[in-house]
Amino acid sequence: MQPTLEQLRQRHGQRYKWLVLMTVMIGTMASILSSTIVNVAVPDLSRHFTLGQERAQWVSAGFMLAMTLSMLTTPWLLLRFGLRRTYSGAILLLLAGGIVGGFSLNYPMLLSMRVVEGLAAGVLQPIPSIVVLRAFEPHEQGKAMGVFGFGVVLAPALGPSVGGFLVEHFGWRSIFFVVVPFCLLVLFLVQRLLAVNSPMMGERRPLDWKGLLLASVGIMSLLNGLVHLHDSLVQAAVMLSIGIGVVAGFIYYQVHTSNGLINMGLFRHRQFAMGALVAFIYGAGLFGSTYLLPVYMQMALHYAPSQAGLVLLPAGLVLAVTIILAGKLADRFPAHVLVSAGLFLLALSFVLMGSGSKASGYFALILWAIVGRIGLGFVLPALSLGAMRGIESAMIAQGASTINFLRQLGGAIGVSMVGIVLQWRLLVHETASPGRENAQIPAFHETFLLVAFLCAAAVLAAWRMRPANSNAAPES
Repeated sequence: MQPTLEQLRQRHGQRYKWLVLMTVMIGTMASILSSTIVNVAVPDLSRHFTLGQERAQWVSAGFMLAMTLSMLTTPWLLLRFGLRRTYSGAILLLLAGGIVGGFSLNYPMLLSMRVVEGLAAGVLQPIPSIVVLRAFEPHEQGKAMGVFGFGVVLAPALGPSVGGFLVEHFGWRSIFFVVVPFCLLVLFLVQRLLAVNSPMMGERRPLDWKGLLLASVGIMSLLNGLVHLHDSLVQAAVMLSIGIGVVAGFIYYQVHTSNGLINMGLFRHRQFAMGALVAFIYGAGLFGSTYLLPVYMQMALHYAPSQAGLVLLPAGLVLAVTIILAGKLADRFPAHVLVSAGLFLLALSFVLMGSGSKASGYFALILWAIVGRIGLGFVLPALSLGAMRGIESAMIAQGASTINFLRQLGGAIGVSMVGIVLQWRLLVHETASPGRENAQIPAFHETFLLVAFLCAAAVLAAWRMRPANSNAAPES
């Protein structure tokens, strides 16, 4: 017989909430690892399946699209099935995607397994924020987000490094199997630590399948429209027009339905609305650059996959330390100040990458990555807390899910946009200077500067996250 929530609290005492946080943290680490580890294998996959950049980027963008859409179902799943069954089901789906993906026979099969992994990751992503906001007191939430962030940032820090080593020595298939031990560990912890009767606050409602269908058609049309900008402007214009129209219809439907995927009343809170805008722009810049950097190092600078992966390892370790400090600062200082400072440093790192040269050297790339990851460390804990301050308890699940949804939507669009702009600029420079050595480098630099512009633009929205009744007073 499985223990109840009351029995588990009596057994573990005050540390029970930290054990639950550890459980969901490891599961989220596995999903983030599956998201980022594949980027270092993009050149190898491109060669194996004979893909151009506009198709190769779907290995990452397809994952993020699936993750973005499935995030919208997390509140419904939690209310319908509870925390334990929802989390277990998502981990099993991630495990299946990793195992089957490693044995892919062709590109469509590989892409479909990336979508399966993305669906699982989307359900997993908002849950830790919900756990922190519900299980921890307000004065502990910053610390809890910092501890959670410390674990989560280790995944993208170690992912490219491990992935580069595996690709170089065992081929691209090996990177899919990395999530397997994480998933098995989480399933063990779920059996021991998550209660069968974990309550989720909020009214149980049917799934808004109409809204989910509109969101799916709209987002897929937008991403396909962006891809076709490379080869057919007419087809791109048609797809983008359909996408914009359907997304507008989705927003209208969500406003006028009482059972929507997104509670549009959340956007009446200025802090939440500005935080959502920051999450979208920041997601586009962050995930676009995470895709871009390993490809840049291998295609333009001709580093080995293991070297391309290792460049982010020191930055990831610095990020892990920074995020603990930033989590404590988030309990003492205004969120808009921390988020703005972090976005500025993130933009600065991309400017440095976009203005460097092959002579800059490997060590310079490591330093520039560290600057960006310090900035990221200040953004992560403060963004969710700043956006969610003042939100009623019953709306926390939808608020956390919406913030994550918009960040991942920005990420999916950012990865597509980076891949398309990169392909465009590569063609321009190779046509202008055929046969010229290092002709690819300017194309990558211009794409990095685009990502820097996105992060700089997010600073304007971040500053508007400050509380309406205070210009710069510390939050407590």
